[in-house]
Amino acid sequence: MRAITLDAAGIPLSGLLGTVREDAPRATVLALHGGGMSAAYFDGQAHPGQSLFTLGSRLGFQVLALDRPGYGASAGRLPNGRTLAGQARTVRAALARFAAGHEVGAGVFVLAHSFGGKLALTCAAGAPLPVDLLGLDISGCGHRFAVPAARLPSAAGPGHWRLNWGPLRLYPPDTFRACADMVAPMPALERAEAGRWPAAFARLAPRVRVPTRLTFAEHEAWWRHDEQALAELRARLGAVEHLVVDRQADAGHNISLGWCARTYHLRALAFLEECLARRAAAPAPRQAAA
Repeated sequence: MRAITLDAAGIPLSGLLGTVREDAPRATVLALHGGGMSAAYFDGQAHPGQSLFTLGSRLGFQVLALDRPGYGASAGRLPNGRTLAGQARTVRAALARFAAGHEVGAGVFVLAHSFGGKLALTCAAGAPLPVDLLGLDISGCGHRFAVPAARLPSAAGPGHWRLNWGPLRLYPPDTFRACADMVAPMPALERAEAGRWPAAFARLAPRVRVPTRLTFAEHEAWWRHDEQALAELRARLGAVEHLVVDRQADAGHNISLGWCARTYHLRALAFLEECLARRAAAPAPRQAAA
């Protein structure tokens, strides 16, 4: 794994790149972190096996985790961050630059957490990406808040500790020391947009068509994930060709930093395997008659 910086139409996007042991990756996983975090969220070091990069490499998948616009190297150019629409444009530009200089395999599979999940859905619902989009795997992102508006992210911070983490027992003992360097301030535009997500989701969801898997942690406290909410979520995403809604036992909101990180990452990459298998088994397009 190494640090990488991509020129996204004049905006420097930093991140981490994990390559594969083989000459070419089977596919590329684009990992998008949540609010108040960084690309290092996907490289948990508090316990062996947490890192998405290590697992992805062993399975033949290249992992590109980007610091979203307003974080990392772009923070100086974008001190207030960007709206979701602006972030989507910047990520498309970064992917185009990346694909111009790197093998991506069969395409890109987006694995996203929390606010990164909002960005993943925005990208999938908008203009086509510069590479084939294989599917989405999103954790910690729903469509109905489980908290009142007064408890949403504000200038005072990204939210209450309990909402972001849940019970301490869900995380290895060294988690909070190991993750100190991955925490970052949430940009102002991101905070301002947070409360508008339910309306934005209602507009975006009918335009998402690629295979999508959403995971809600057992102790997820930001989002409603009762049966009524999940039924509505499935209905809104009715155009998705293959939709899976899962629950992760013994997990809090920051699912990739907990004891269950490896379990979650294995399930996410198993969904990527499903996406690849569905493509391989799809009927060949009919040739037009001469």
